Amino acid sequence: MAAAILCGMTTQLMFATVAVLLLAPLPASAQNPMTFFLTSTGPGDGANLGGLAGADKHCQALAEAAGVTGRTWRAYLSAQAADGQPAVNARDRIGRGPWANAKGTIVARDLADLHGDTLDQARRGNNLSRTTALTEKGERHKGVGDSPNQHDVLTGSQPDGTAFPPGQDRTCRNWTSNTGDSAMVGHFDRTGGGGTPGPTAFPGSWNAAHESKGCSQQNLIATGGNGLFYCFAAD
Repeated sequence: MAAAILCGMTTQLMFATVAVLLLAPLPASAQNPMTFFLTSTGPGDGANLGGLAGADKHCQALAEAAGVTGRTWRAYLSAQAADGQPAVNARDRIGRGPWANAKGTIVARDLADLHGDTLDQARRGNNLSRTTALTEKGERHKGVGDSPNQHDVLTGSQPDGTAFPPGQDRTCRNWTSNTGDSAMVGHFDRTGGGGTPGPTAFPGSWNAAHESKGCSQQNLIATGGNGLFYCFAAD
């Protein structure tokens, strides 16, 4: 009899434990598969993002506000060599992938897939588009055909995700100025673009479509943007 009672109590304890585990909230990373997003808003001071560190902080804050914690976020931005500091390549900052948007859709499997490093990958292209480049809130941004069009995304990068050589400023003084020369931008909707196709600018490219008119918020808006940039989970 005692053994039967003990067995029953053990069974009840097991069921109670399972119930607690099932009702316990999941970690944010398990609730939300997001490892990539397009910022819903920029810091608001043009391309002056507070440098790479300030841009990363913005990514981190937006992700955590959306309920995704426990991840290290990096802005997809390159920095040119200047003032004795070496260049920083956007592709070297964002981890290895794969990366998924807030809906769980994979936008790229790895760095090679993201940048089309091989001929096959270049022909196939990554899965980053108007419908997949969602914000941290899982929402779409306005692109070509919408009002206002805000499809420009700050990158400061060449098509392969590397920084431009020293010389002409394409990073608004490494993301510390709203009065610098210009910034290289991509188009999240992969549509349209000014400039002439060539070795550094490809109209319609997700990361190297054309240069902005300038670095101020007004200039970024006039070009077709709003100080937005891509964020990737680097871990």
